[in-house]
Amino acid sequence: MALVVDSSCWVEIFSEGALAKKCQEEISSAERVIVPSLTVYEVYKKIKQSTSEDVALAAASYMSQFDVQPLTREIALLAADLSLQYKLGAADSFILAHSRDSSAQLLTLDNDFRGLPKTKVLS
Repeated sequence: MALVVDSSCWVEIFSEGALAKKCQEEISSAERVIVPSLTVYEVYKKIKQSTSEDVALAAASYMSQFDVQPLTREIALLAADLSLQYKLGAADSFILAHSRDSSAQLLTLDNDFRGLPKTKVLS
């Protein structure tokens, strides 16, 4: 199964958080890992802010070995629809739209996605 990995999971992995191992296991078992370009932005920004640019660039480089997907017009329109349907913020809607567009499961630590179809919220 294809897997869209939310920025919360990547940050957890790179910061070696309590759920890092679970996140990594999910990524390792996926047939295809999709990384929305917005996720690269969020992870790079958060890691650069908390550590350094070098560490943030290393994280972005690691994520780039997977299938990095651009934000397209179609994704933007789908994200708007999902935002209205599920009352999600813009960033969450874009991530969910990438998973829906790719018929992939969404992996996240973000409880805003709890209970949505084809999402797995680790805790």
